[in-house]
Parts: sequence; C-alpha cells; structure tokens
Amino acid sequence: MILLYHFFLSPGSRRVRLLLAEKKLPFKCKVEKYWQRNESFLALNPAGTVPVMLDADGTRICGSQVICEYLAEMYDDTPSFLGVGAVERAEVRRLVAWFDEKFQHEISNILLAEKVMKSMLRKGQPSATALRASHRNIHTHLAYITWLVERRSWLAGEAITLADFAAAAQISCVDYLGDIPWIDYPKVKDWYVRIKSRPSFRPLLRDQIAGLFAPSHYADLDF
Repeated sequence: MILLYHFFLSPGSRRVRLLLAEKKLPFKCKVEKYWQRNESFLALNPAGTVPVMLDADGTRICGSQVICEYLAEMYDDTPSFLGVGAVERAEVRRLVAWFDEKFQHEISNILLAEKVMKSMLRKGQPSATALRASHRNIHTHLAYITWLVERRSWLAGEAITLADFAAAAQISCVDYLGDIPWIDYPKVKDWYVRIKSRPSFRPLLRDQIAGLFAPSHYADLDF
C-alpha cells in the first residue's frame, strides 16, 4: 500500500491526497511534523518538506507535483487529471504552478506561518501587517478564479483536472482558518462546492488541528 507523509494544512499534501483518492489508489497517511527536522524523515527527504510518498514497492517520491506526475505515469490505467492534449496539459500545469507558487507565497504561507506555526512554536502573536497583506491578496486570487469559472466548466477547461485540485487544496487550508470571504465571490463558492462534494474531499473535511478549530461552515457541503 502507498504511504504518504503529510501535514493536515499542507496544500501540497492535500492535493496528493485528493489525487490518490480520485484515482482510487489505496493509501494510508502518516502525519509528519516537518518543522521538527526529524532525522528519520530527513533521510527520506533531505529538503525536510512534505509531502513524501512511498509507493507500494518502496519507491520514494518527494514533492507534490513530482508525486502527481509520477502517479500519472505509473498508474496510467486510471485517470491522470493532467488534461487532454498538449495545449490543455500546458494550461493545467500553468495553473498548478500559479497555485503552488503565487497563491501559496502570497496567501497560504503567510496565514499558516502567522496563525498556525507561531502558535505551535510559541513565537508570539500574528503580525497584523502580514495578515492584512494576505487578505488583500486573497481578493486578487478569488477574482481570477471567478474569471476562469465564468469562461470554463472547470479551471483549466471542460473537465476537472489537477488544476482544480491544486486550487481547492490551497483554498481548503485558508478556509480552515476562516479567511475566505465567500459572500463576495459566489461563483468561486459554486465551483468549490462542486469539488467539496466529491467523495475524495471528505477526509480533508474531517481534518482537525489540536487547539485550532475550523469554522462551522468548513465541513458543510451546503454552506
């Protein structure tokens, strides 16, 4: 069975969990507190980051996009979710990079550092300046998702792809912290509800961080 080292509010880990579930591949998860720099985990991934996947045969794969590409190649009898044809695959990869890099840098990393890691590591109160910056950035990204879903059935085209999983993974982490202004972006909410309602998403909605509780709408499929 596949073993995935992950952390609950790691967007990359969540994307891999979604993909594994959508491909109906049996797997189990092991929570890794990567900031503790455990030697056994560093032996698996010297970068000290999650996700890390051990395939059933022991093959070790590190990094969310690398894992997703590996799964597409190694388990090609199941949907790849990478798009059909070179043009759509390029668009899927562009959007995955957008959410993995731009969204994560401008929003997720800030909120997780300020609201989660500072509390866990007892490093003081969140920075109001940093939180304001991330909240400004949220509006830019949600406006862009609105623009996409007004023109396409899903983010990259007419079928659900890894781009939707990448975006939903990021948004679900921010939503756990209560920082998505859903009322201002109804079309983003409609798109997210479609993903949130899929069976693959249910384990994410059951995630709980000790001492940090999600808002009441987080696990509600009709919020």
